[in-house]
Amino acid sequence: MRYDLGVETDRYDIFKSVRDVVVKLGTQVLSDQANRLDQAFLNQIAAQVKQLRDQGVRVTLVSSGAAAAGLAELGLPARPTDLAALQAVAAVGQRRLMDAWADAFSPVGLRVAQILLTRDDIDHRQRFLNLRNTIRAVHEYNAIPIINENDTVSTDEIVRITFGDNDLLAAAVSQALRADALVLLSVVDGVLDSSKHRVPIVKSIDDATRHLMPVRSALGKGGMNSKLEAARIVTGSGEVMVVAHGRADNVLVKILRGDDVGTLFLATRSRRSGRQRWIGSARSQGQLEVDAGAARAVLRGDSSLLPAGIAGVVGEFEPGQVVDITHDQKPIARGLSNYDSTDLRKIMGKKSVEIRTIVGSTAYEEAVHRDHLVLIDSKTIEPEN
Repeated sequence: MRYDLGVETDRYDIFKSVRDVVVKLGTQVLSDQANRLDQAFLNQIAAQVKQLRDQGVRVTLVSSGAAAAGLAELGLPARPTDLAALQAVAAVGQRRLMDAWADAFSPVGLRVAQILLTRDDIDHRQRFLNLRNTIRAVHEYNAIPIINENDTVSTDEIVRITFGDNDLLAAAVSQALRADALVLLSVVDGVLDSSKHRVPIVKSIDDATRHLMPVRSALGKGGMNSKLEAARIVTGSGEVMVVAHGRADNVLVKILRGDDVGTLFLATRSRRSGRQRWIGSARSQGQLEVDAGAARAVLRGDSSLLPAGIAGVVGEFEPGQVVDITHDQKPIARGLSNYDSTDLRKIMGKKSVEIRTIVGSTAYEEAVHRDHLVLIDSKTIEPEN
C-alpha cells in the first residue's frame, strides 16, 4: 500500500490498495445481551470476510472471547480470580469459541485455523517470523486464521492483561504479517472526543489523547489506552488503523471500500522493515538513559547510540535483546543492545579507547547500532529497507 504521507488523502485512496488486513474483535462485540457468544453476529462477520476474500483481500482474525465463552459454557456467574480456575475456564471457552467460528464460516465455504499465542512468541525473533509464515500458509489453504492469546498456558498475561484484550496482540500480528491495515472492532462508533462525538481521523496520537473520552467495556480487558498503544505501533510502522463499531451494518466491507466509518489513524512514516517491526513489537528487557547530546544524535535517525552517551542502565539483559532508549525518563527509541547490562554499566559514559581496555577484544563501537534502532514518536520519515 502506498500513498503520499505529506498530502491529505481520502479513505478510498488509502484502502484501495489494501491486500492484507488484520481484524480484531473484542469480547463485548462478540457477545449477546446474555453475555454469550452471538452466533448470528459471527455469521455476519464470516459473510463479510468471504466478500473481502472474493475481492482479493486476505483477512486474519484476532478473536477475544474464550474466557467469556467458558463462563457461559460452565454456567459460572463471574470470572474466577484463581489462576488455575481462570485458565480452565479459558480452555473450555477456547474450544467453544472455535466451534462457533467454524460454524460461521462453513456456510460460505471457508475453513478456520486456530493459532494460540503467548507474549513470548512475539518477543522471540524466530517465533515472530514463524508466525508470519504459518498465517500465510493458512491463507494459501483457503482457510481463515483465527488468533487468540493462549490463556491456558499464560501466567502473567492472563492476570496482568499484558495484551489488553488482544488489542496489542492484534498490533503484533499486524507487524509480523506486514499487513496493510489493522481494524479493531468494539462497541463504540470509534474514538470519541470529550463531547462524545466520533473523531473521524487521527493524525497525531499524542495530540488526540488530550481530547479523548476514555472507554472501557464491561466484559473485555482492554480500553482506549490499549487501542491507542496499538495505533502507535501500527502507524509508526507505516500502516493505518481503524477503530469502529463491530455491530454496524457491513462494517468491514464499508471500511475496506473507504467509507467514513469509525476512526482512522493515519500512518506517521514510511513502511518499516521486518526487523524494525519486530523490535517495535517485542517487550523491552531493559532501559538505557541517555544524555541530551546522545538523544539528539539518535533522533536524527542516522546515528548509532555510543556508550559515551549512556548515563544510566536499568534492568538485566543479554546481548541482542531489545532495550528502550530514554531521555529524561521518556522513551525516544528502542533497539538491540550489543552488550549485556553488566558490561554496559562498566562502559557507560566511556570513550572508545577506554572501552577496549575495559571489555577487551569483544568491544563494539556502538551500544546500539543504527540499523537495529527504531525511533518512537518521531516525525522523521525512514526509508524502507
